[in-house]
Amino acid sequence: MALYAELHRHLGGSVVPRVLWRYFQRNQADLAQPFTGYEAFEDFYTRPRKTLAEYLELHTLVEKVQTTETLPYFVYRLMRGAYVFENLAYLELRYTPYLRTPEHLSQSERIDQMADIVEVVGQASQTSEYPIVTSQILCMHSRLPYEVNRAIVDLAAQRGDYVCGIDVAGGDGHYRDRLDEFLTLYEYARSLNLNTTGHLYETTEGCYPELLPFLMRIGHGIQIPLLHPELLPELARHGQCLEVCPTTYLKTGTLESIQQLKVVFDRCFDAGVDIAICTDNAGLHNVRLPFEYENLLTYDIIGFEELQACQDAAFRHAFAWKYKERPASILNNILLQPELNPVA
Repeated sequence: MALYAELHRHLGGSVVPRVLWRYFQRNQADLAQPFTGYEAFEDFYTRPRKTLAEYLELHTLVEKVQTTETLPYFVYRLMRGAYVFENLAYLELRYTPYLRTPEHLSQSERIDQMADIVEVVGQASQTSEYPIVTSQILCMHSRLPYEVNRAIVDLAAQRGDYVCGIDVAGGDGHYRDRLDEFLTLYEYARSLNLNTTGHLYETTEGCYPELLPFLMRIGHGIQIPLLHPELLPELARHGQCLEVCPTTYLKTGTLESIQQLKVVFDRCFDAGVDIAICTDNAGLHNVRLPFEYENLLTYDIIGFEELQACQDAAFRHAFAWKYKERPASILNNILLQPELNPVA
């Protein structure tokens, strides 16, 4: 029974091109007009970009159509695909709730509406039809004011029923001028006992060792083993996990070849640092989690033992998965111990 955990997936980037195209055609035809047909749109939506900044602009295309009214449509299809095609047992969805609120409202009104967004996503992701354990990670954003980011942290603390942690997103090269703000926000989040991750060390411009002590997991983090391997022993001592999203680095121009990830995996395994393999934006990439696994195996970046170690690490480091082991292991324990099996 191969069931997987996905720790790094963005709500906006999860929308596969066919679903987004059908939504445009049925509800906002003006957004489909620039394209001659689906094939042209898919090419635009999924093709590699030259930089991370250019790549991140694609998120705005989806964010502006994900509202309280439309989010159930997108989340249902996301859950269906994750269950049917990816065999996910556990999924953490991350997004910035402020960016799903109406732009014409005042900042304070948009902050107030963030709670509605969290509620809608939470309700829509709980479906008996596709029984995946889900939780939300709320993303602060490098281009949002301090007051909004602080409100996102507060909301995460208030909605522990739906939210399992916080993140900072928006391109790690943009943090530098506001580093003191994000240090304060992460310190505040930890004081509220929130789980923490953050987009960090994804690019050569996004290396901030000051933030590392506040993170339980590191979103991407590939520049640590590539450029700063001296940090790996400290990560191992603190039990921090890298959320590595292989296809992303090819789509953003961060890496020239997937083979460059072999150094990342080899150095992390040697240092005892866990890696969870993730998709990041499965819709933008048109690559689901099992294909991320297959690509790493095909290019001899990892072997099957290393793959299993990464799959197990994803459950151990999951913020809202209470068993800390894979579902197959739980099932085997029940089968071997009849007293634990209610139908034995």
